[in-house]
Amino acid sequence: MTTSNWQQTESDGSTMALHVSTSDGSGPFPALVVIQHQSGVDEFIQGMTRKLADSGFVAAAPDLYHRDGPNCPDDMRTRSTRLGDRRVIVDVGATVDFLKQHSAVDTKRIGIIGFCMGGRIVYLMAAANPAFRAAVTFYPGNTGRAWGRDIASPLERTAEIHCPLQGHFADDDKNPAPEDRVKLDGELTKHGKPHEFYTYANAGHAFMDHTKESYRQPAAEAAWPRALEFLRRHLSA
Repeated sequence: MTTSNWQQTESDGSTMALHVSTSDGSGPFPALVVIQHQSGVDEFIQGMTRKLADSGFVAAAPDLYHRDGPNCPDDMRTRSTRLGDRRVIVDVGATVDFLKQHSAVDTKRIGIIGFCMGGRIVYLMAAANPAFRAAVTFYPGNTGRAWGRDIASPLERTAEIHCPLQGHFADDDKNPAPEDRVKLDGELTKHGKPHEFYTYANAGHAFMDHTKESYRQPAAEAAWPRALEFLRRHLSA
């Protein structure tokens, strides 16, 4: 049985909500930071934390829009444009600290997984935070673009990546397009970074999200066991 609820932590002088799901049992369990897509910590992302807890992880999804406050009237696209890489790095770091203080977490076994915008953040954080032992990115667009001035893009930080990385891509996606996947693969290979990429035919962006028309069941059902196997392999005791 899985326990899921909203909890809070402090980040950058603001109260940040996290959707946290925990497996029953004494643990300690490996843990995952789950990074939202542009739609926020919505039904799909909350469901992902529960699925991960069902598979033996403690999973926490931070609300990266927390600086906007609870009554922000702006749509999610507008809110996403206010994110900056420096702020994201701080927020993910605060989530790691939250997990390290969680009684059910094995602090030496922490990974990160994200979707769409969150996939881009996964690539960034695999370089920016040494706490992660594994990273799984789903259709990470805009990796060559920095969010903020005088800061390197995730792609430009490839040499700093310190953990194995698994990527999931769609043949019919336009961001990342197939040529973007090739570029990422080339950079990771050039810098000797352990990685494995999977590409799915007859699928486009957000093929994992069962709440949207973009959902493609065959691709999703092929990708998820691969992600779990990868995380278990690299987050084993």
